[in-house]
Amino acid sequence: MGSAVRTLGHQWHENGGVTEPHQDSELHARLERIEALLNPENLVRAAERDIVEPAWKRITKGEPRWSVSLAIIVAIVLQYVVPATLTPRPRWLLPLLELAVLIALFIANPGRIDRLSRGIRSATIALIILASIANASSAARLVWTIIEGRDGQDAVALLGTAAAIWITNVIVFSLWYWELDRGGPAARAHGVHDRPDFVFAQMMSPEIAGTEWEPTYTDYLYLSFTNATAFSPTDTMPFVAWAKLTMMLQSSVSLMTLVVVISRAVGLLN
Repeated sequence: MGSAVRTLGHQWHENGGVTEPHQDSELHARLERIEALLNPENLVRAAERDIVEPAWKRITKGEPRWSVSLAIIVAIVLQYVVPATLTPRPRWLLPLLELAVLIALFIANPGRIDRLSRGIRSATIALIILASIANASSAARLVWTIIEGRDGQDAVALLGTAAAIWITNVIVFSLWYWELDRGGPAARAHGVHDRPDFVFAQMMSPEIAGTEWEPTYTDYLYLSFTNATAFSPTDTMPFVAWAKLTMMLQSSVSLMTLVVVISRAVGLLN
């Protein structure tokens, strides 16, 4: 800017302090541009334009589907690890429905999850509900049989069954967090909502996370796991009521299952 002013002054002196009409208007225009650039408000606006918004705030290409699909498949397999006496009858019905919905979702939106569709989202929520019903039923039946003292298992088998139910519970709640946060993965990819329901550590430290970070299913799986083990938020904070209540429900289910099962297993070992 200083060099521009010096250049203008040099040109003015070379002309003997006299300017032609067209030169005078050009000089005024250039001086106005320099004055506008020196305005603090304009400098702030220019600086804001140079700042690149993080990926979680802008439109992106969407996250890959493979991670969430793999988690659902693991949950379906774990439902067959649980004894038949603890699963809804017929045993094959819910897992088969879950697998059918998963295949339909993969066909409707393969690759990256970037398609905004009410039908696809409704099918995804239906899939999560099916998995929730299956696991909640198994957890409730396990706790009830232990309380009544008719589980009929040794300590190792009991702990294995409880571990399968607990891991499935972590996956189910991670799916709820993943699907409900800011309208779901497709809505997040399109930047529909700019206010997060969960605030991750990377959102609070963008200078460390970088501009390309955005939450994917792995982040919600970690959130679910830490909430199920610590019984409270760790590095991710719920900022809306539904998120707080869902995390509270998960902590309660996890705590009740662990306390009842571990106490029974200790009794069997003794």
